[in-house]
Amino acid sequence: MSGSLLLRRLVQAVPTLFGVSVVVFVLVRVVPGNPIAMMLPPGASLEDMERLRQAYGLDGSIPEQFVIWLGQALQGSFGISISLRQDVLELVLGRLPATLELAVFATIMAVTVGVLAATVGVLFRGRWPETLIDAINGFTLAVPDFIWALALILVFGVLLPVLPISGRVDPRLGTEFATGFYLIEALVSARFTVVGDLLAHMIMPAIALALPLAAIITRVLKNSLAEAMAQDYVMIARVKGFSRWRIIWVEALRNASIPALTLTGVQFTFLVGGTVLVEKIFSYPGIGNMAIDAVINRDLPLIQGLILSFAVIFIVVNLLVDLSYGLLNPRLRT
Repeated sequence: MSGSLLLRRLVQAVPTLFGVSVVVFVLVRVVPGNPIAMMLPPGASLEDMERLRQAYGLDGSIPEQFVIWLGQALQGSFGISISLRQDVLELVLGRLPATLELAVFATIMAVTVGVLAATVGVLFRGRWPETLIDAINGFTLAVPDFIWALALILVFGVLLPVLPISGRVDPRLGTEFATGFYLIEALVSARFTVVGDLLAHMIMPAIALALPLAAIITRVLKNSLAEAMAQDYVMIARVKGFSRWRIIWVEALRNASIPALTLTGVQFTFLVGGTVLVEKIFSYPGIGNMAIDAVINRDLPLIQGLILSFAVIFIVVNLLVDLSYGLLNPRLRT
């Protein structure tokens, strides 16, 4: 991707974020429910309620509230959480690394499984391995990620208690972290005991998120590989005597992976959003878990901050996918 195209995409992201801000701001305020009333004790007076409404900027009309909020947001302030009484930006940035590590780990697992399954399906096309892969694919797609989460807890947390079922790291380790990216920090500092504990806490929620994505990648990539195997350059490779494995991995996979790459980029954003239920089930301290609490408590500033975070992640991931196209297909660089 050229520099001018990248700049154009960044400029296009501005109205996207503005549109998301407007829609979210209006929707969370027209939905029934009074967040101020949830903060007050039963015997609170109307004066107390009005005082809190003024403190959180909820006493004006929706357009007036949005103008005030937008002015503060442009200065880097997204308000104070109604339920947690902390700065929204600090809360989101504090939880976001946990969700990103979980989502990236799940995506790596899904891509690995999807590529291997698609390769085996094409290699044994028309034979029983392909039939088995298609059957497993259909079953995996039919089961939502939160059902996989509950099943994993039942098997590996209850029947065979070999993995922790909640949290992100064992507090008994007494480990302190300088950043929110615990896994990366532990790897860099060579604290492999902590790395093992982090992975043990992460593996079940990551598998629950990865299984449906792996099935989708397998289906799309297998079809793309099958089409690529019928192209002229593959026929030339066969004439040259290349093995079937080499033809798939070296000749066909690079061209066939572009549709799967697009799908993975889009699904990664959905996967981050899908962590909401999975993080809640595993009590994983990410933004998904926080989002459920924010909705339950009608925490308007926090809900807005979280949804804007999802929007920014979507934009960044799509930019990275566009950059990857040029690496896979040089003709797309211009």
